[in-house]
Amino acid sequence: MLHTHEGISRRRLLAGLGLAAGAALTEASVLPRSQLPGWDARTGVLVVGAGAAGVCAAIEAARAGAEVLIVESMPRPGGSSAMSAGVVYAGGGTALQRALGVQDGVEDMYRFLASAGPHAPLDKIQVYCEESAAHFDWLRAQGIPYRERLSRARGAPATDESLYYSGNELAWPAREVARPAPRGHLPGLAGTAGGRRMMEILLARAGALGVRLRTGVAARQLVVESDGRVAGLIVDAAGQRQAIGAARAVVLACGGFVYDRQMLRRHAPALYECSAAWAGAGDLGDGIKLAVAAGAATVHMEHGCAEAPLAGLDSVLAGILVNAAGQRFIAEDSSPLMVGDAIVRHQGGRAWLIADQRSAPATRQDRFLAAARGNTLGDVAVQLDLPRGALQHSIAYYNRHAANGEDPLWRKSPALVRPLQGPPYTAWNLSVADSFFPVYTLGGLQTTVGGAVLNGFGEVIGGLYAVGRTAAGLPVAPCIAQGLSLGDCTFFGRRAGAAAARGEGLA
Repeated sequence: MLHTHEGISRRRLLAGLGLAAGAALTEASVLPRSQLPGWDARTGVLVVGAGAAGVCAAIEAARAGAEVLIVESMPRPGGSSAMSAGVVYAGGGTALQRALGVQDGVEDMYRFLASAGPHAPLDKIQVYCEESAAHFDWLRAQGIPYRERLSRARGAPATDESLYYSGNELAWPAREVARPAPRGHLPGLAGTAGGRRMMEILLARAGALGVRLRTGVAARQLVVESDGRVAGLIVDAAGQRQAIGAARAVVLACGGFVYDRQMLRRHAPALYECSAAWAGAGDLGDGIKLAVAAGAATVHMEHGCAEAPLAGLDSVLAGILVNAAGQRFIAEDSSPLMVGDAIVRHQGGRAWLIADQRSAPATRQDRFLAAARGNTLGDVAVQLDLPRGALQHSIAYYNRHAANGEDPLWRKSPALVRPLQGPPYTAWNLSVADSFFPVYTLGGLQTTVGGAVLNGFGEVIGGLYAVGRTAAGLPVAPCIAQGLSLGDCTFFGRRAGAAAARGEGLA
């Protein structure tokens, strides 16, 4: 038990710790309810953020009978979700999988997601896998279109197929951990408009349920009762300070913090070096800052999802990836997210794809440039300033086994294994600062499976929930599949909204 002096309460200590953490970045604070003369507006459940997580929370809260208001800081709703392709990672035997003859089970899906490593949230993975098929049914019931077409190509299909391998399922070692299955569920729209269409449908559904939406409204402070329970929010609307009371709960769904460069550099310096932010402009960490000021705990703040610029470039996967030591460090047919994570977190942000004439990009691309080119591997190594002989040794070892269609080191798919032997040789620069290397954050507030925010003692902060990238949710580093973030947003957004409407966070 924690003992304090001079009558300082456990709650006040937590608030002070939270304020100290937030002050280092934003000087965020909370407003005691006793200092507020009254509310300018009231609602039952107040949702902060109109991306997929917030809108799904609002839908379920409204379905449970609560009055719901969404406030969104940007001029238009949708957030990062509307910018995405709309991929939701789902499995365990969804209706679409069954219709296309795909065999998948809850246990295989669980084993695959749990293989993300020691930071994988097993409790959240378990409930997500168990209820994934039903969640897909819910998405389809809202009106999101899915076509009974399966893509067998690597990466997201450019046409209207709705099911594909969106993760690392087919690469080693994942393919030996669990039976591979395509689990990327994509709205049946050609191109990358799926996220925008998904958000249009979800917003329309929320509106039909009576959910109110106010845009251009920025959250500034949480209002807390004397017992620490969150009672509402101070917002800035067109320069006017307003207090909005939430009788049941506040749900923070404000996105991550990739656009707060100071916050990113402090908490995730490796991600800071990546060349492009992959999120909506409102991802400034506002929800995290608000909750930390109220004593909330954060977790995995250094984690992010970074994508190496290899999607759709199958021909180059016959080459080999090397680090600054001239050594291979991952199977080249791993998903671009896994390759990106390896480069960002384990290779100091520097890597090159070594290709011969046959494994050069088959089509024109502008995501990465040649860093070196030569008629011998020695020429290339000198231009890259690699250790003497290292690149030649790596490729000699690879070629010796590739001549027999084998890759004993990283077990790349046999279809992509062949010797590199035809000059000129090219080193394509896949370093995070020198190629198109988009990233978004995964760390955030620590929550229960139901989305309730926890303080530093592991206790629920009454009346406060967090979902989407404001919370540390389903995806962690390494992010092993596309669609995990949107799956997390929609699924756990729903759970938090329903719990908020029931007032479960008031205790």
